[in-house]
Amino acid sequence: MFKKTGIFVLTGLLLMNIYGCLAIFAGAAAGAGTAVWLSGKLTQQFDASYERTIDAADSALRSLKLGVIKESKEANVTQLRSEYSDGKNIWIDIRKVTETATKVEVRVGAVSHDKAASEKILKRIQAHL
Repeated sequence: MFKKTGIFVLTGLLLMNIYGCLAIFAGAAAGAGTAVWLSGKLTQQFDASYERTIDAADSALRSLKLGVIKESKEANVTQLRSEYSDGKNIWIDIRKVTETATKVEVRVGAVSHDKAASEKILKRIQAHL
């Protein structure tokens, strides 16, 4: 009984994620100035332009003595990749929401996600905005 209920709930969450409801919820919560921890990444929306947020993320990494290993840029999404000296990967995704708002997602660690490290990077980005 509990197994079927768990599968039903998980399926519902996956469907919501596919259709964007969960993303809308995360965006709404992040827009309120709160960082949201979801699926191993920390997400927050900022009142800053897309280019300014990219610069702030780059500055945040440099201030932590971390360089950008790879930068992938598309129309409204930029991903910065970096790495800690212990080999732990860092992904920063920056999405343009409007001309004056961006959504930033920070993930640290490929298998076991490091929330504290993600918070540190996100706070550093906020400090550079």
